[in-house]
Parts: sequence; structure tokens; C-alpha cells
Amino acid sequence: MCGRYASTLPPEMMGELFKLFNSIDLVPRYNIAPTQPVAAIWEAHGRREAHFARWGLVPGWVKDPRDFPLLVNARVETMAEKPAFRDALKHGRCIVPASGYYEWHTNPDKSKQPYYITMEDDRPMALAGLYTSWMGPNGEEIDSVATITVPANEQLSEIHHRMPAILEGEAIEDWLNVREVRAREAWQLALPLEDGALKFHPVSTRVNSARDDDAGLIERVAVVKPEPKPKVAGGGQLDLF
Repeated sequence: MCGRYASTLPPEMMGELFKLFNSIDLVPRYNIAPTQPVAAIWEAHGRREAHFARWGLVPGWVKDPRDFPLLVNARVETMAEKPAFRDALKHGRCIVPASGYYEWHTNPDKSKQPYYITMEDDRPMALAGLYTSWMGPNGEEIDSVATITVPANEQLSEIHHRMPAILEGEAIEDWLNVREVRAREAWQLALPLEDGALKFHPVSTRVNSARDDDAGLIERVAVVKPEPKPKVAGGGQLDLF
């Protein structure tokens, strides 16, 4: 899954790159975590705009978001059938701009090493997402998003078996065009990137804490491989002599 990412794209550059009608105030973020407000882009009434939305989708039919599970990711294989995502795939497709994302590789000793993953040419990413607007009984409103995950390509599978769906070129235009591109057509746009399109390097385990949010989190670190556990003689019993 994709559970943390970085976004350092300046607002004016994001507006130009994604052809936005508006602009929102953004600061560089290096450790964006679920439940936090994130920048998301969608089209409404013929205009493409950036909005802040909660990362963790809340379907409109939910009575109380506090009693609903946190839906950070939508799996591409099931999003067209799941009640939580089905309508958003038809009417609420969005993209989430990112500079890179984090994924954790599980070592043989069950420890986890985080990696920072970016485009090979350092271009910004457009993560495919779904959004909804939840209206409460007292008029409160929550815009929320979930990012879409797909099976990892061969290159990324050595780190994790899933990866976010990253859109490029015309796929971005079609994904956001909910007026003319139907859900079935859009579903086919969410694919793993080809091998070689991404690069990655190990980073500090400081990223495990959402309280840490600084540029040092994306810097490469040396990985110390865990030493294999010594074999114990005597069928699991320690030998004294």
C-alpha cells in the first residue's frame, strides 16, 4: 500500500503543470500521513481545481465518520464493486500530486526498511485517486480522498507487492474527465508503471513517525543488513559443554 508520501511542488508550478483554474497555499511536505489534509485535484462544472481533502475516504452514505474504517487506499481489482468506492469511480475521480512516496520492505528478521520512491527523471507524480464529499446532519462537510493501488511491477516487487497507480499524459486528462469517460474506461487507466520508470533508495526509519516532517527524510541512508541468528545446537537447547 501507499501510506506515506512527500509533496514539494510549488503552487505556481502545480497550477501550470496540471492546468488548474485556481491556486491553494502549499508548503513543502515530506511525510504526509493518513487523516491529514492533502492537496487533490478534480474537475467540477468544467473547471479543474485544487482542493484540500482528508486522506481517508468517507462515503456520502456514512452516518458518522468517527465510526467508519479509515479507507486510505482503494485496490484497483475491487474498487468498481466496493460500495465505498463504486460511485466515486464514476463521479469522483481525482489526482493527488506527489514528489515521491514511501514503501516499507520487510526483512527476513521481520524488521522493516523504508524506501523513498520517485520517478526516474524526478518529474512530479500524479497519483490516481477517488474523492467524495460527506455532508453531516448539522451542515458540516468533509472532502476526502483515497489513492488507488495496483500490483507492483517487477522492479518494485522486491520492496512491496503493491504500488500506487501513477498517471501520465493523456491518462491524467481521461481520468479527470468524469463527464465523458465512463468508469469502465477509467478503470483501465489505473495500471502499474513499466519497469525502469521509477527509482528508489533506502531512507531513515524516522519516517515511521508522522511527527517528523523535514527534507532529511528523503535522503539516502546506508542499510545495515540484519545478521542471521546463530544456530542453536541440541535441537533448540543451549549446550553448556
